[in-house]
Amino acid sequence: MKARLMVLLCLSFLPNMAAAPKNPAGTDHKALFAKHWQVSKEFTLAVAEAMPAEGYDFKPTAEEMSFGQLMVHIAAQNSDSCASATGTQTPPLIPSSSATPPATDKQTAITFLTISFDKCAKEIDAMPPEQWNKEVYKFRGQPVLASEALWYTFTHTAHHRGQAEVYLRVKNIKPPAWRF
Repeated sequence: MKARLMVLLCLSFLPNMAAAPKNPAGTDHKALFAKHWQVSKEFTLAVAEAMPAEGYDFKPTAEEMSFGQLMVHIAAQNSDSCASATGTQTPPLIPSSSATPPATDKQTAITFLTISFDKCAKEIDAMPPEQWNKEVYKFRGQPVLASEALWYTFTHTAHHRGQAEVYLRVKNIKPPAWRF
């Protein structure tokens, strides 16, 4: 009886599996990345806006970056990785991710974040398809493709945005709802 039920259950999924959309070889990775990059921008800016200006100096522990330093760090790494991936220059206003940021107040951090996300979106839009598979640098001796550099910065942003949400919770501020 159990075996029949299992077979019937499996067979009931076959029509749905056949109708499920396939991931064709021609998937537009640029459009997919651009879509999620915009969501990442909106979500990151919502997290940045949630912290009051006076909380931008807050550090949960002495070893951590302040909330403002964290936001500027996200912007700087976005700019560095995107410039590497697209073969462009980082915006002169935003410090390199390896430099000490000149200011980490709320207005400056939000300005840097906005510039970094917008400039990268514009550069990705202009990026030719062959650039996605071009080696743009080496990491620990291993080649890094442009597409990998972009996914790295996407992941980096998500990692530090999550860290920033913990800062908000420590200050009893409810973070914005998760987005996809």
